[in-house]
Amino acid sequence: MRTSPLAAALALLAALVLGTALASPALAHTALKSSDPKKGSTVETLEGVTLTFTESVKFPVVLVRDADGRAHQDGKAKLDGATVTQKVSGALPSGKYVIAWRVVSVDGHPIEGEIPFTVKAPAASPTPTTSESSTAPASPEQPAPVTSSPPPFTPTPVADQAAQDDKGSGVPAWLWIAVFGVAGVGIGTAISLRKKS
Repeated sequence: MRTSPLAAALALLAALVLGTALASPALAHTALKSSDPKKGSTVETLEGVTLTFTESVKFPVVLVRDADGRAHQDGKAKLDGATVTQKVSGALPSGKYVIAWRVVSVDGHPIEGEIPFTVKAPAASPTPTTSESSTAPASPEQPAPVTSSPPPFTPTPVADQAAQDDKGSGVPAWLWIAVFGVAGVGIGTAISLRKKS
């Protein structure tokens, strides 16, 4: 039985179409679907990296490096089906960074890539400084300042004043006593002589 050329051509075409359909899934590899942060984006802060793939992956490795090559990832990447997360160690200072990732697809084919992004941390607001010593009122419990005052005036006693007056007169008191004593003796002598006569 002879085969017509048309039937042979149709059989060949069917084989090619079927072979292409079966080969397409095998040739299609896992790809990165989305990322946080996105490629080329600018963020203020970053606590972690999230990578989402088109299908489940294995053995994820995620590195976060700055422009000087210093690593900023914290621990190992965690895998949840087609999603890979990686924590970042502390707050990232402003600058340019690159996320380098590598996973293995379900068919065993390794894929990798890089995601550059920029961190622009918000400027820190200045904290007002107040001087408590200049604004705080004086405490009522503080003692009043001690001020020196002149000693109180002590008046001179009257007796001392009289003695000073006697000294100021120029005649000492004993001289007056002697004068009155001599005068008394003289008067007494005169009276006694007068009685005898």
